[in-house]
Amino acid sequence: MNGISSGIKMSTVKRDWLSILKELEREEIEEVFSQGFCHHCQPLLQSRLQSIANRKRIKSLPMSDSIPERCSDSSTDSILESSNKNGSIRTPENTHSGNRKRYADKFSPASVDSKNSTSSTESKSGRFLDDGIPGLSSVEELGFANVGRKNFVHIERVNGKNVNVLQGLELHTRVFNAEEQKKIVESVYEFQRMGQRGRLREKTYSEPAKWMRGKGRVTIQFGCCYNYAIDKNGNPPGILRNEEVDPLPPIFKRMIKRMVRWHVLPPTCVPNSCIVNIYEEGDCIPPHIDHHDFLRPFCTISFLTECNILFGSNLKIVGPGEFAGPVSIPLPTGSVLILKDNGADVAKHCVPAVPAKRISITFRRMDESKIPYGYSPDPELQGLQPLLTPSRKPPLQQNQIVTKEPSPHAPPPPPRAALKPSGGSSFVIGENDFPPLGVGNASQQRGHKRNGFKS
Repeated sequence: MNGISSGIKMSTVKRDWLSILKELEREEIEEVFSQGFCHHCQPLLQSRLQSIANRKRIKSLPMSDSIPERCSDSSTDSILESSNKNGSIRTPENTHSGNRKRYADKFSPASVDSKNSTSSTESKSGRFLDDGIPGLSSVEELGFANVGRKNFVHIERVNGKNVNVLQGLELHTRVFNAEEQKKIVESVYEFQRMGQRGRLREKTYSEPAKWMRGKGRVTIQFGCCYNYAIDKNGNPPGILRNEEVDPLPPIFKRMIKRMVRWHVLPPTCVPNSCIVNIYEEGDCIPPHIDHHDFLRPFCTISFLTECNILFGSNLKIVGPGEFAGPVSIPLPTGSVLILKDNGADVAKHCVPAVPAKRISITFRRMDESKIPYGYSPDPELQGLQPLLTPSRKPPLQQNQIVTKEPSPHAPPPPPRAALKPSGGSSFVIGENDFPPLGVGNASQQRGHKRNGFKS
């Protein structure tokens, strides 16, 4: 009987330990902590205490500390750090997704008034995208350790040699958590509204009319104006050095800092430009290799809907928005795809018609000889360094190998360009694959004045 009675007491203690803890005096709690913990419990307790301390510290910070002073009056900033009470996001008024459900619907109710929304600079993992602040190291390292990394192998016959055409391609998952993704998407929708109202520079925002399936996606460019095809003035594809666009917004600079600190991007190639693509269902990007006005590596980040990206040295156009290629890679939301080496310069890539609304943000560094004449380097992006924890850096996951053994009896492939072209356009596209920038903008139709992030 004594044994049974003892067991009941122990069960009661385990069940009511929180109640017991609440009843303890301060001196008794200090006695509990002074006895030490096992090597499993101590780090967990330390992490929880640090999170509480971080949260208290963040709440005590003034709002001006979370947003750069020179941007605090911008109408954009009200959306960069804000979300309404139910966490929904207001999409641009004339952007419709029909009856699309799926993941995009979580971010697409047209109900948020950004000017009246509650400002918040916190997330479950600490202050939103502000990595590197003293006191947040434990939280940041936990997020960093959670990043998944994968590279790829696919062998093709190129110039008479077996070549891994995906060499240099990396997929980093869980770089941005769900709450951070929602805030980034919210800011993109605000930029789209600003473009529609003529409050961005002319070449920053482009919303051409949709004249066929897969054509006419919205693009927003920051840092430089890239011309996809020969325009009406005869300018070839590449960076238009005489054109000005709006600078990188604060939230995008925070994303860049995160990727450098978390060893996703190297500090030797910090992006200074980006392009946002807003896809409606059925929109696509045809096969291409990115222009060499931009250095390698560059990266693209996916939001709202997971979709596939195709790679291969010879991608085929099957129909409107339909492409065929040897390698298909799923891009999870919040993931960062890094392109460099053969993965950027030998293999072409394309995005077939997306199944639902999707947003991608591609960050690239401009070649020094192609930088726009009026461009000034951003001091916030100078001298960025990765976390000094190389021993804790998550190792690359085992290669996802997709092989294609060349047949000794197959006819030789047609000659290809060198593996790393030195410059100029590396691909040829149709005149209508990418419409000229600024054509069909809602802001142009309304004749609004453009004043770059004007409130």
